[in-house]
Amino acid sequence: MGIAGLAGVVRGRHTTRTTRREEKAPRHPDLVQRNWDAPTGPDQLWIADFSYVWTLVGFVYVAFVVDVFSRRILGWRVATSMRTFLVTDALRQAIDTRHRTSAYWEAGTLLHHSDAGTQYTSLALTAELAEAGIAGSIGIVGDAPDNALCESTIGLFKTEAIHDDGPTWKNRAEVEWQVAAWVRWYNHNRLHSAVGHLPPLEFENAHRQAKTVAPIPEVA
Repeated sequence: MGIAGLAGVVRGRHTTRTTRREEKAPRHPDLVQRNWDAPTGPDQLWIADFSYVWTLVGFVYVAFVVDVFSRRILGWRVATSMRTFLVTDALRQAIDTRHRTSAYWEAGTLLHHSDAGTQYTSLALTAELAEAGIAGSIGIVGDAPDNALCESTIGLFKTEAIHDDGPTWKNRAEVEWQVAAWVRWYNHNRLHSAVGHLPPLEFENAHRQAKTVAPIPEVA
């Protein structure tokens, strides 16, 4: 890095705690068990998490829902509170994103995986998942790698869009504009090694075309 004139990004001038567990709350089982390579197409495994951004008026919180197969961000939400609507709104946007392209899944075939924060064990999110035919999955409590893939996406967001050692954000609205711009760039332009060095949308389109192109009949 020194020879190339590169310097690592230093994160974390301002920190707060986001994961708060309710020990008595019922939790979904861990249906993923870190098997991130299992999906063979979109809408088989979504991952979800949220983080924080410091502004001049206090912390705001940003939630994401990501499709593991394509690494596409399907839903996101920015709020000044960590209340449950932060994650339910992100889930609703993810569902709407798929429904706009007439995507569907059989009940229980799509997994929604998260940590054991109170927002993700809430009755409200559980009801949203059940209504959409999505199976909930929660990683092992206290085992960070169980949701590492979504945390990695959040790490990219904090590094590429927020720059903890860069500008000071004024308020929620300013962060929201930045998130919207970054998500669009991330889905349409950012190259991902996990999906053949393609942007998520391009990777999904290529997968869809490969599945729908009729095979050429053999010539006798």
